[in-house]
Amino acid sequence: MRRLSYLGVMEQTSSSVFDILIWSGTGISVLGLLGLVYCIIRVSRAKRAGLSDEEMRAELKKVVPLNLGALFLSVIGLMTVIIGIFLD
Repeated sequence: MRRLSYLGVMEQTSSSVFDILIWSGTGISVLGLLGLVYCIIRVSRAKRAGLSDEEMRAELKKVVPLNLGALFLSVIGLMTVIIGIFLD
């Protein structure tokens, strides 16, 4: 009986730390996903605007760093979630 109660307490304290790790990784990943959606909307609006070739290239050059940053956030968030799951 004692052993079960001790394991239950151990499980709760270690689980909360890893839950925080998992949920923070989820939040970071969602921010990255929102950034990717923003990039898609921005490029879609540029295509519908009927910009010239040079203007379109200029707009895409502005969007590429945002796209890479959003992708980076998404990957870091997913890696954090996976680490949290493995260590849990």
